[in-house]
Amino acid sequence: MRQAIPSQALFALALTLFAPALCTPAIHPQFSGQSNSAPPQLPAAQSQSHQVSSSDAEADLRAGIDLTRAGRFAEAIPHFLSADGRVSDESTLRFDLAICYLGTSQFSEAIRTLSTLKSSGYDNENLESLLAQASIGAGNFDEAMEALKRAASFAPKSEKLYVFVADACADHQEYEFGLRVIDLGLEKLPNSARLHYQRGYFLVLLDHWDPGQVELDRAASLAPHTEIAFLSLAQKFKFAGNLPEAIRVSRQAVQEGRANYLTLAILGDALIAQGAAPGQPEFAEAKAALMKAVEQRPQFAGAQLSLGSLLLTENQLDSAIQHLETARNLAPDNVAVYPRLAAAYRKAGNKPAAAAALAVLADLNAQLANKIRTAPGDRKPIMGGGDPVPSSHP
Repeated sequence: MRQAIPSQALFALALTLFAPALCTPAIHPQFSGQSNSAPPQLPAAQSQSHQVSSSDAEADLRAGIDLTRAGRFAEAIPHFLSADGRVSDESTLRFDLAICYLGTSQFSEAIRTLSTLKSSGYDNENLESLLAQASIGAGNFDEAMEALKRAASFAPKSEKLYVFVADACADHQEYEFGLRVIDLGLEKLPNSARLHYQRGYFLVLLDHWDPGQVELDRAASLAPHTEIAFLSLAQKFKFAGNLPEAIRVSRQAVQEGRANYLTLAILGDALIAQGAAPGQPEFAEAKAALMKAVEQRPQFAGAQLSLGSLLLTENQLDSAIQHLETARNLAPDNVAVYPRLAAAYRKAGNKPAAAAALAVLADLNAQLANKIRTAPGDRKPIMGGGDPVPSSHP
């Protein structure tokens, strides 16, 4: 019989909407950060020499966990590797290490680490969820679906399970596979507003506008006057190009205290798209909404990009570059970042940095053109340089 992994890791990879996040590529606070494991008792003759080594290793483990909580995955990895094999709770260490590999897009390493952990006798829905997400990142969709089904066998009615795996699909623009994930969840949770919202979002991104609108409306009707309801309607109007209605719904969400970071970002973007300019009240409203969105979810690349672009129009170049660079770090493949970053550097007099940004843009456009040219008909990526797809849950 397999043992359950202690819930001792903070996963924050995705840009979450229903729970505090990192995450991102998303990071999710899917796991807590406390260990219930007691260290083994050692023979007296070994205890003193072991204490020094164990103390250093446990300090590395704790440092790694703290860095993981803060979303600083690359910095956490060396601490976990240093402590590996020298701590009492190896399962926690390897689970956290897998999270960090996933958070730094080292998908093969994440899969290897999780597989090793499974082979040692540990398994639960959290491990299988991470394995599904890592498999999506690696492009192993059959393996991802099998891992998701195993996770669902542990917790068939865990809404977050399906949402987190769907977020991984969104991060990698695998919307068709994302629909399969959501449909599996809806078999168990047919009245989940969150899952219907995500399904509608994926359908619209796949150019299935009519069924997508039905799903967004259904999400709103299943949970009226909630964050997900306002978000669903705001997204629907934004997709339809109905900026006045997107603004109206988003403002109502703010007034009722139901505006999450995505709704705030929609409000800011819609006000700017409608023509708000520096010095106007609507521009100040847009700026306040985007600043609050960034404050609520610093790792949402879309809000960082929008805020950086807004600050660029105000000629606040240092702040604009800071937010645009953050957007680039969070979503390096988003072509929309680079023209604005180049413009900001050009205005700041940094011509080499501007040229470098445009060079990256040219390379990304070439890669996208090649991907479209060589992809099978039903797997062609969506063109365009819009904001990164947000997570489906607040």
